[in-house]
Amino acid sequence: MKAETLLREFFQYVILNICGMIGLSCYILADTFFISNGLGANGLTALNLAIPVYSLIHGSGLMFGMGGATKYSIYRGQKKYKNADKAFSNTVCMMAVLAVIFVLTGIFFSKNLAKLLGADKEVFHMTKTYLQVILLFAPAFMANDTMTCFVRNDGNPKLSMIGMLTGSFSNIILDYIFIFPLHMGIFGAVFATSLAPVISLTVLSRHWLTKQNQFHFVRINLSFRLTRDILSLGVPSFITEMASGIVIIAFNAIILHLQGNIGVAAYGVVANLSLVVISIYTGIAQGTQPILSRVYGYGERESQKQILKYALITMLVISCGIYFIFLLSANPIVSIFNSEQNMQLQQIAETGLKLYFTAIPFVGFNIIISSYFTSIEKALPAQIVSLSRGLLVIIPMAFFLSFLLKMTGVWLSFPITECLVALAGTALYFKSERS
Repeated sequence: MKAETLLREFFQYVILNICGMIGLSCYILADTFFISNGLGANGLTALNLAIPVYSLIHGSGLMFGMGGATKYSIYRGQKKYKNADKAFSNTVCMMAVLAVIFVLTGIFFSKNLAKLLGADKEVFHMTKTYLQVILLFAPAFMANDTMTCFVRNDGNPKLSMIGMLTGSFSNIILDYIFIFPLHMGIFGAVFATSLAPVISLTVLSRHWLTKQNQFHFVRINLSFRLTRDILSLGVPSFITEMASGIVIIAFNAIILHLQGNIGVAAYGVVANLSLVVISIYTGIAQGTQPILSRVYGYGERESQKQILKYALITMLVISCGIYFIFLLSANPIVSIFNSEQNMQLQQIAETGLKLYFTAIPFVGFNIIISSYFTSIEKALPAQIVSLSRGLLVIIPMAFFLSFLLKMTGVWLSFPITECLVALAGTALYFKSERS
C-alpha cells in the first residue's frame, strides 16, 4: 500500500476513534463531575469504589469486540468471507452468555459486591445502587462495545464514532437532568450512564438498516478453535481495560488505610481523569487495528511497521500536550471536582495529578504495542504486556512503594510500573521482528 494512502487512512481511522473513545470515557467523567457537585465527597467515594465493575463489563465487551473484529478483518483480508461471518456469530454468542452472568450477579450479589469492594456504612447504599444498575445494563454495555468494533472494522469508522459520541453526550445531558432537577441522586447518575449504550446502539443500527453491513449472523456450532482465537486476541484489550479497575481496587485499599474516604475521593478524581487519557491511547490503538489486521492479511510487513511508527509518533505528541496541561492547571482541574472545597482532597489530588501522569507516554506505548501484537495474531506478547501492567507488576509495586513512601509511593507506583513494562514491550517487539 502506498505511504500517502496509508497515512491518510491511518488518520481517518485514528482521529475518528480518538473522538469516539474520549466521548465514551465521558460516561464516567460526567458522573464524577455531577456526583461531586450533587452528592459531595461520599458520592465520589461510592463512584470510585464501583468503577472497577464498570471496567470489568466494559473490558469484557472490548474483549469480544476487539478479538472478534480482529479475526473478522483478517478473514476478509484473506477473502474467507464465510469464516468472517462465523467469527461474528461466535463472538455474539459468547458475549450473550457472559452478559447473562453479569445480570444475575446484579440481581443476587450486588450487596456482597459492595462490601467486598470496601464500602462502609456512609457510602454502602450509594455503592450498592451504582453496582446493581450497572450490572443489570451489562448486556447493553457489552453489545455496544462489540458492535462498535465490528461496525468500525466493516469500513464505517464514522458511524462508529457518531454512535459513541451520541451516547456520551446523551449521558451528560441525562446526568444533569436526573441529579439536579429530578433529584434522583446516585440512581440518576448510574441510570443516565446505563441509557447511553442503548442510545449508541440505536445509532449503530443504521449500519444494518441501510444494508451497509458485510457481516451476518449465521447458524453455527460453536468452534473451540475459533473461540480460542477470538478470546486470545481479545484478552489484551480486556486486560488493558481491566488494568484500570484492578489498579483502582488496589489503590482504594491502600489509600483507605493511609487517608480514609477523603483520600479515596481524591484518588477518584485522578483515576477518572486517567480513564479519559487512557481512552485516547485506546482510540489510537483501536484505530490502527483494522488497517493493521488487513495489511497483515495481505502479507505487507513494511506497511505494518509504518502504521506502528505513525501510531507511536501521534501518541508522543499527544502525551506531551496532556502532561503540560496537567502540570500547569492541576489546581483548577481538581477544583472542578471538589465542590465542597475540601482542602485535604484538593492537596492530595493535585500532588497525585502531577506524579501519576508522568506515566502517560509509557502507558500509550504499552497500549499501542499490545494492540499491534494482537492485530498481527501474536497473542502471547500482547498478553505478557497487558498482564504485566495490569496485574503482575503494578500490584506488588503499589504495596511496596506505599510502605516506603506513603501517598507519594502510591502515586509513583503507576509510572514506574508502566516504564518497566514499556522496556519489556520494546524487547518483545524486537524479538518478534527477528522471528
